[in-house]
Amino acid sequence: MALKTAEEYRESLRKMRPNIYKFGELIEDVTTHPATRRTINGHAQLFEAYNNPEYADLFTTTSHLTGEKISRYLSIVKSAEDAINNVRMKRAAYHLTGTCTGGRCVGWTSINSLWATTWEMDQEYGTDYHERLKNWLLYAQANDVTCAGALTDAKGSRALPPSMQKDPDLNLHIVEKRENGIVVRGAKCMICGIAAANEIFCLPGGAYKEADKDYAVAFVVPKDIEGLTIVETRRPSDMREYEEGFDIPDEIGGITQAYLLFNDVFVPKERVFMCGEYKYCLNVIQYFTSTYRAAIGGCVAGQGDLKVGAAIIMARANGLSMRTFYDKLIRMQINNETTFGMGVAASALGKEHPSGCWICDSLLANSNKVHVATLPYETNRLAQEIAGGIGETGCLPSYKDIMDPKYGDLIKKYIEAGLDWETRARGARLVEWLTLGPGVPGCMHGGGSPDAARLMVRVNTPWEKWVELAKRIGGIKADVPEPPRPKK
Repeated sequence: MALKTAEEYRESLRKMRPNIYKFGELIEDVTTHPATRRTINGHAQLFEAYNNPEYADLFTTTSHLTGEKISRYLSIVKSAEDAINNVRMKRAAYHLTGTCTGGRCVGWTSINSLWATTWEMDQEYGTDYHERLKNWLLYAQANDVTCAGALTDAKGSRALPPSMQKDPDLNLHIVEKRENGIVVRGAKCMICGIAAANEIFCLPGGAYKEADKDYAVAFVVPKDIEGLTIVETRRPSDMREYEEGFDIPDEIGGITQAYLLFNDVFVPKERVFMCGEYKYCLNVIQYFTSTYRAAIGGCVAGQGDLKVGAAIIMARANGLSMRTFYDKLIRMQINNETTFGMGVAASALGKEHPSGCWICDSLLANSNKVHVATLPYETNRLAQEIAGGIGETGCLPSYKDIMDPKYGDLIKKYIEAGLDWETRARGARLVEWLTLGPGVPGCMHGGGSPDAARLMVRVNTPWEKWVELAKRIGGIKADVPEPPRPKK
């Protein structure tokens, strides 16, 4: 089985040990529970895309290991074309689901990050991490495994490294090394799409030094492994997402976030891909962010496309022509194409790693992340402006009130404007959902914070080269050194 059907995917989740909690309740079946079923349905559409002529070439590819047709989410990105298709696929995934499908894309980026890093560690230390990863990937491709990714630790005080925190568990770490594997303890926080995943890739959450070597750990485990408790965290505003009626249809998509609580979890040796090699943590992070921050430009462009469509619907539902709002709509679309285009550029200007995978251009990818953390919020604002007040949280009566036999007809009467009342109500909820709810995930901190991206821009910009170029154009012969820092 190289490619699952949507129903086979759902069945693979039903077979797993329930270990996800919400509001103190154990979720027995993630495919039916109201807190998780929508993210499952969204991810299921990725499987349906395999056989959709419009999307099949984006969502599938050929395994370089076996030559078989596989999910692109389980492939090694080996060229600029592959990386560009990553950006295109993320835009298409948002068109299909209306929200995030992080239960696959973050795991995929983790695989590619470790593909390069394990090769490097093996070259220096003579380890067999790369072969372990290759063997796991063969298994994952054969079974079309849905794999999430987890980087963010609880961290504690941001001013201190892991080894100096008052509680060693504030960052996921190794507590015991055995001949056949390791035992880990700690947490990964704010992790997207876990409910929709079969397995979870855990990567180090930062660049560490020798004192932090027990935190330099990377591995993949089944979501239902013993010792792992998952708490689903997202709280929909005023619980409207659980309301029947005008919310996004169940079959479209949804988002989940989770805390992963590792309480002395045993990870078999063959699933461990870093174990104390602290100086390679930065490589993991850099390779991950270069790929992810390029591709997320396609994700937020897909979000933006839907916001444009929803804004036009609301203009017409309010009795106005879209021509009235062309300035705003054009600004929204420019925002979409900016992040998409920068993602494509970062992909195209990347380079091949000696391991065979493709690493996107770090400077462009991180610059794109800063745009991803800003431009979608302007797009949200413009969509809300066009929609009018009815598109903001709390401004549309609930479905139950609209359908109430005592006063519902009056509400319907006063909702109706340019189009029928139901179209305007659904359009208003769509704008609210896309701009204030699950339709706008991860823009600010998905794939890392914008400040972290700015740091990478600083590191990757050849400042002195630009100085020398400017000196030549300006005919400046003298040295222009950086002044020394004043003494305290």
